[in-house]
Amino acid sequence: MGLNDSSPGAMRNGRGLSDQWAESVVVRPRTTERHITVHKRLVLGFALSIITLIIVTAVAVTLSVRFDDCGGRDRGGGRGEAGSRGSGGSGRLNGSRGERMGDRGDEEVVQPWKNSRLPGSVRPRHYDLRLAVYMDNFTFSGEVSIELECVNATRFIVLHADRLEVDRVSVAAESGAVMRVHRHFPFPANQMYVVVLHRELKPGRMYRLNVSFDAAIEDELLGFFRSSYTLQRERRYLAVTQFSPIHARKAFPCFDEPVYKATFSLSLRHDPQYTSLSNMPVDSSWPDEDGWVTNRFARTPRMSTYYLAWAVCNFTYRETQTSGGVAIRLYARPDAISSGAGDYALHITKRLLGFYEDYFKVQYSLPKLDLLAVPKHPYAAMENWGLSVFVEQKILLDADVSSSSYQMELTMVVVHEICHQWFGDLVTPVWWEDVWLKEGFAHFFEYVGTDFLFPKWNMEKQRFLTDVLHEVMLLDGLSSSHPISQEVEQATDIDRVFDWIAYKKVDQRFQLFCRTSAGFQTQDQLTVKPFGPSSRDGLMETEGRDIDIGEMMDRWTLQMGYPVVTISKNQSEQLPTHYITVTQEHFLYGEEVRNNLSLQWQIPLTVAVGNASAVCLESLIWINNRTESHRIGQMDDSTWLLGNINQTGYFRVNYDLQNWKLLIQQLHNNPQIISVGNRAGLIDDAFNLARAGYLPQGVPLQLIGYLPEETSFLPWHAASRALYQLDKLLDRTDDYRLFSDYVLKHVASRYHQMGWPTNGPGTEGNILQASYQTEELQRELIMLACSFGNKQCHRQAVAYISDWISSNKNRIPPNIRDIVYCTGVSLMDEDVWEFIWMKFHSTSAVSEKKILLEALTCSDNTFLLNRLLNLSLTSDLVPEQDVIDVIIHVGRNPQGRNLAWKYFRDKWDILNARYGEALFMNSKLIGGVTEFLNTERELNELKEFIQSSGVGAGPAMPRALEIVEGNVRWHRLHRRHFYQWLRKPPSSTYG
Repeated sequence: MGLNDSSPGAMRNGRGLSDQWAESVVVRPRTTERHITVHKRLVLGFALSIITLIIVTAVAVTLSVRFDDCGGRDRGGGRGEAGSRGSGGSGRLNGSRGERMGDRGDEEVVQPWKNSRLPGSVRPRHYDLRLAVYMDNFTFSGEVSIELECVNATRFIVLHADRLEVDRVSVAAESGAVMRVHRHFPFPANQMYVVVLHRELKPGRMYRLNVSFDAAIEDELLGFFRSSYTLQRERRYLAVTQFSPIHARKAFPCFDEPVYKATFSLSLRHDPQYTSLSNMPVDSSWPDEDGWVTNRFARTPRMSTYYLAWAVCNFTYRETQTSGGVAIRLYARPDAISSGAGDYALHITKRLLGFYEDYFKVQYSLPKLDLLAVPKHPYAAMENWGLSVFVEQKILLDADVSSSSYQMELTMVVVHEICHQWFGDLVTPVWWEDVWLKEGFAHFFEYVGTDFLFPKWNMEKQRFLTDVLHEVMLLDGLSSSHPISQEVEQATDIDRVFDWIAYKKVDQRFQLFCRTSAGFQTQDQLTVKPFGPSSRDGLMETEGRDIDIGEMMDRWTLQMGYPVVTISKNQSEQLPTHYITVTQEHFLYGEEVRNNLSLQWQIPLTVAVGNASAVCLESLIWINNRTESHRIGQMDDSTWLLGNINQTGYFRVNYDLQNWKLLIQQLHNNPQIISVGNRAGLIDDAFNLARAGYLPQGVPLQLIGYLPEETSFLPWHAASRALYQLDKLLDRTDDYRLFSDYVLKHVASRYHQMGWPTNGPGTEGNILQASYQTEELQRELIMLACSFGNKQCHRQAVAYISDWISSNKNRIPPNIRDIVYCTGVSLMDEDVWEFIWMKFHSTSAVSEKKILLEALTCSDNTFLLNRLLNLSLTSDLVPEQDVIDVIIHVGRNPQGRNLAWKYFRDKWDILNARYGEALFMNSKLIGGVTEFLNTERELNELKEFIQSSGVGAGPAMPRALEIVEGNVRWHRLHRRHFYQWLRKPPSSTYG
């Protein structure tokens, strides 16, 4: 289907395109017809004006030609002259000339490079890319030959290029005839490169665009960038690509939008001491006369530019093979490979390829899959087709020192990226507003795939609840939130769509969709439209149960936020007691903005009625209006209502205070009557409803009074997340001890009962045979006990550290090392800090390195914290990948909060220059440093900083401001009531 609107702006919204757009779309230039009536006496004046205009134009053209003859097209320069690239040097001159063109025929009317999206007049079919990589001075040179199909007549070829020094440009017709290039120039404002031809390209014809260029291998995290590591005291370098979302243009001229799928043939020429990798296997290799080697890789399937990948490194590898003959290799530092740190990821990848092939009924599309572990990367990993790149901490596992939590996180990252080999690589969103299509699927299958690998972990049914639902609802309850699917008009807007809303909220969307329809057909998506783009509308073609599935899902996809559903027994005399009243409203933490947004959803609400001994069968009710009454079942004064059974719906549930009282009594008397998932859900809902002002502050505190009897991990995990949020709000208040004592009182008995893990022979790191839930509960209790000041917990941690120092043997169980390290550093003297610092530098295990570094941020010594902050940013002692975590963790330390906040503001320009384009990392830094600011002074400082810095940093700054405003508001409105409740005798009721 073509575009309904043929104007240049019609392409800004990918929803206007069908799934077959890449095959059929035609974009026509705007034409305007004007009938002008001129008075006869004005004709002469008009004619004279035209003659004058022609003369001025002739002079301008003459001057322009002379400028070109004097070297205006000489864009040469040595490979090492990075300063002349991008928008500087001759590129700036040419870009400004392109902006000024208003008198050159149709360029006056049509200047497609000024639009934020590519015009669509031509589309790529195949790229032949040849690169020479110079690792001695970190530059590369390249030639790209792009086979183009003309969609509609045009004199302009507009594609993307950023920071490239273009040398030569030529265009040839399919017959081989050379097309005359009028001129070519960059347009840095939109990161585009423009080729202007003397005559039009013809629709339906094929052409070939050839461009040669030079560029730097940047010392940053995007495009084609460099990294390094140390092996036997020798610094070694590697270079790798990161093109998602819009950074392929930094490495070669291309049509850098996901809808422009094409095939790629890549050749890499480099020093023979290095190995080169790409999406496909090496097709041929030959030595050059100068001793260098050239590797030519096999032609790829059709794919988007941001999935093209290559690397030049001197890594080694381990390999395996699937039963279907797919070769799997894991490349990493030679010492990591020899130690077996990559074996675990290699093993589960082999199993996962088979699992996904069986699940989706679609074979893996490529002959090989390489996993590349790099020292630094802007994300945990990137799913490039056939060459997935991981930061070392997310793929290398040392079984002797890694905790179960570390192994779980690593497993889920691998599961996520392997899923992308189908959803993302094979089926790709049309445009970035629908990035949730691929990220949501992959995040959803993290839990499905992990359950396949380790069924005893019970990830899909339990950990999904606290790690996905509860986490994303914190963000989505802000007025600065956004819908899952957002319009993206410019490259700078793309940052907005890469956040946890896109990744995690959609998981609940899939849950809802599965429950209300025959199921989403993942197999259809893969078999009907392989190698093609996809949009949200393709998922809606399913019949629902007495409702319009498309309309219902649009409410959840195109509206921000989620509802709070309040259920109460009907008190009306006109209705009997087996009716309930249900109301919905938009849940928001900011009480003052609730009346400004009147959103409604179609809500599948499950409700159960229970009493002290049993729960009746649940009922499913569809809520469509603001307030409704529904028949449930016979109730009396002792029966309670429970909504959103096992939290399968994406909303919060509130009750009248009497029903809360009955639920609390049930938990205290016999918690097992209520399911584990609902116990965790009640805790999370109660704390967040109270924080937002929907409930009195005492309700969640009285609710968790039952925790000493709680034997399951999930409710404890939900409670600890809520308690840590409160802890950071209260840890600098005068009455903080009231809160910490309350927490310790409820933790103590279960903590002492569970005890500490032991390190028996052969048990280090082997969690596959252990009860995962039991280990995680034990770890959660130890963390709570040590964090809130349990003396026995402190003594045990100090004893472990002392034994390590005296014996130089680390006997601390891997699953609790991070807790012990942090507790020891916070309680012991400066010598312990220096000991941990030394161990951080001497260990080669990436998981151990990470927790040692974080432990250094736990010190109460502000001099040491300040030293660590300065070392992290100004030296190479702290890996660049970890600098952000250092600043955030110092900020989480009450003794370091002011230090981190001031450091963040003072070093903002440096930090923003280094991480600003790395979408998640910049947002993570801003959110992490500001999350626990909670005083009026800090709020004013944040406002001043936002105003003075002059940058919006995407959605991160507005979100940070709203969170801090919420923290300050909670102190103003609720802190006094919170502490008043804590001072009451235990027998007092809430209110």
